[in-house]
Amino acid sequence: MKKKAPGGRRAAARPAPAALLAAALRAQSEGVFIAECKCGALGIKILFANDRFCAMTGYSARELVNRAHGFLHVERVDLERLRHWLPKAQPGQPLVGEGSLRRADGRLASAAWSFGPLCNRRGRMTHLVATYRDQTEKRRLQEALVHAQRLDAVGRLAGGVAHDFNNLLSVINGYCEILAAHVGANPQAMREVAEIHHAGRKAATLTQQLLAFSRRQPWNARVIHLNDLVKANAEIVRRLVGAAGKLELALGETVANVKTDPAQFQQVLLNLVLNARDALRARGRIVVTTENREIKAGLDYRPLDAPPGRYVAITVADNGTGMSADTRKHLFEPFFTTKPEGKGTGLGLALVYGVVQQSGGWISVRSARRVGSTFEILLPAVREAVEEPPAAVAPLPTTRGTETVLLIEEDEVVRKMVAGILAADGYRVIAAESAGAARRDLRELARPVQLLIANLRADGGTFGRKLLAEHRGLRVLCTGGPEAAAATAWLPPGRLVRLSKPYALSELLKAARKLLDA
Repeated sequence: MKKKAPGGRRAAARPAPAALLAAALRAQSEGVFIAECKCGALGIKILFANDRFCAMTGYSARELVNRAHGFLHVERVDLERLRHWLPKAQPGQPLVGEGSLRRADGRLASAAWSFGPLCNRRGRMTHLVATYRDQTEKRRLQEALVHAQRLDAVGRLAGGVAHDFNNLLSVINGYCEILAAHVGANPQAMREVAEIHHAGRKAATLTQQLLAFSRRQPWNARVIHLNDLVKANAEIVRRLVGAAGKLELALGETVANVKTDPAQFQQVLLNLVLNARDALRARGRIVVTTENREIKAGLDYRPLDAPPGRYVAITVADNGTGMSADTRKHLFEPFFTTKPEGKGTGLGLALVYGVVQQSGGWISVRSARRVGSTFEILLPAVREAVEEPPAAVAPLPTTRGTETVLLIEEDEVVRKMVAGILAADGYRVIAAESAGAARRDLRELARPVQLLIANLRADGGTFGRKLLAEHRGLRVLCTGGPEAAAATAWLPPGRLVRLSKPYALSELLKAARKLLDA
């Protein structure tokens, strides 16, 4: 008879040990199955599988039980290792490994596993217990991190190459302008010089794309409304798409403002639409969407995701040919392209990546073969009002210069060229390769310096401050990129103009005159 609890109630029946063990296995957060200890050609026969293992593989317990486990493993070597380990298996010495499993839906899952023997009281192995840990998400994050590190390394290399290349282009384009003044009376020579100059300017555009990818290009960010930018470029975007397909705009009505460089982000929009157009098939369609997006704080936040906050999402989606997983891995690397030779530089999406990163945003891609691709960009929302674009520069005076200019340029060819054109325009020029060399030259100078042309960075800022203390009317024309911003923050308002390489000599002369006449 069952014992009664105090007060006449019957005591609750305790669960049998076997039922308790089965319940414990089902509650495990990792996939577990129990199998026979004989390994056939297709693996070991599964006798029990918990819910987590079923979810990991996509098969029900009914589909797994009494089936050899080898059909789940992609690599045959996994079975060979198990078959070799079984005869000498000992308690406390499990067989561990990791690899890929093929799910019921055909997709691959990454997993780490451990096989251990189950023994009876005599120490004889009767069954095997296998534990599987799903590492698919962990592996994806690792690959994404490695990919981000590789892009960063490539970006640093691209930025360095672009910097050196810009010096060469400054020389080529500058001497073209000088030469044009001497061959104006010869139409044939003028056409040839113009072709050289056109090629040089085209090359300069490529270096700007490289600098955008490495996040080192000049950056003129201001608060804008993405809907206004899309609408302003709608006509040119429709012309780009042409007869290849249909362009649709689905712009949110209450989209927040963002802060980015509108000229650079215009290139982002055009590049994404161009890529979508090239992937279109019959009845092609491209949809540009904007909407507010809020990412709430939660336990599922991952370091490579956009952090919690308010964003504006702009999406360019197409129903074209789509991309393979391998193509998506290399999508944003410079010079990577799937287009035929001569049809693309491979820098378009590299520019997109760099501009989005420099805007403090995130970009993601979803794509499937014969379905299409979707590029989604998240930019942080801001509460500031839209900033009006800067006013156009007033017409510049045409009078020749007579002021004293200090030019600091480390590249000898660029230094000679710029010094020559400034001197030819009437300026008194002191040219030096470094701040140290400039100090020595200035000791012999008996007149004040009105204009400094230099890439002020590192100790250049200190030199500039000392020079301003000695020459009160000093103006500075900075030829450095964004990294020189901190080195010029000390300048009073109206004393600074930035001109990034490769610049045209006409731009340099106009900028110098504007500064000196301010």
